[in-house]
Amino acid sequence: MGTNIEVLSTVTIGYTDELYKVVDTLNRTLKEQDLMFGLALDQEDQSKAVITIYRT
Repeated sequence: MGTNIEVLSTVTIGYTDELYKVVDTLNRTLKEQDLMFGLALDQEDQSKAVITIYRT
């Protein structure tokens, strides 16, 4: 049973301590529409965050 995950968009923004709350709310609200949001620190600049939107 394979799962296809498609990257729809990626954006790099300034990191804030509470950014995870936004991503968590998006995931809880939009999971019914087969959307998933990821949050990671930028590998090259730890003061920036990378948000990725996926279709599951």
